[in-house]
Amino acid sequence: MDEARAVIDRLERIDVLDRDGAPPAVLLEELRGLVRDAEAWARLERDERAAAAVERCDSALAQPVA
Repeated sequence: MDEARAVIDRLERIDVLDRDGAPPAVLLEELRGLVRDAEAWARLERDERAAAAVERCDSALAQPVA
């Protein structure tokens, strides 16, 4: 389950960055990476609900940041 491990690792990295006060742009890039990792996992699992959730996250992250 390399894909699941990638998602968990990314979440842990985001948590550390957030605790350390990383700039929003750094966190946003990690969130985009999380979506890519989650998409790979959902594709492997062939889980339609997970794939739909990833698509919604991807769309939200594609919106301009104010």
